Amino acid sequence: MSDHAFSVLALVLAGVVVLGGLAWWLTARAARLDRMHVRVETTRAALDAALLRRAAATEALAASGTLDPASALLLASAAAEATAPLEELEREVVESDLTRALRAVLTPGAVQVLHDRRDGLVEELLADLATACERVVLARRFANDAVVAARRTRGRRLERWAHLAGRAPLPRTFDVDDEPPVLAPRRPGAPPGEGARPAG
Repeated sequence: MSDHAFSVLALVLAGVVVLGGLAWWLTARAARLDRMHVRVETTRAALDAALLRRAAATEALAASGTLDPASALLLASAAAEATAPLEELEREVVESDLTRALRAVLTPGAVQVLHDRRDGLVEELLADLATACERVVLARRFANDAVVAARRTRGRRLERWAHLAGRAPLPRTFDVDDEPPVLAPRRPGAPPGEGARPAG
């Protein structure tokens, strides 16, 4: 083999190695982005489940007969709207409405009155609702963190230039008011309106 032919072959082989390495690198980046999208979907599914559990816990409290009729109706209506099939932006509105309805009905004073009844069913309903509310807060945080990470990666120049995300829609955060009411009884010696927020 002549020196010229050998040089050409070496260049071809080098080009194949470089292209192969580039293809592997792009494939790895695309696979990482795909895993991020899977995480977005997984955490969003967990958030949806947490929201449904909160609505169910709200409905159970509303139907228990422990609240006055107006408060029970307000919570039942807000919970029913939160379980209806809705578009994303509409769901953010109704979930925020449910949060605000919970805070409006379950004020610290009203919660303390419920605890003062020493009713086991009431205590169980409040504990279940408190857990459900806290899980919504955590699930939304995880879901939004996953979205932010995916959007940051998709915004990089290489990912945009190489269209590594394919046709996957750009994920968006779920922005709602999810600050729950304080559902624990007031601590002994604490001023009125101050409770101990239970851990989820």
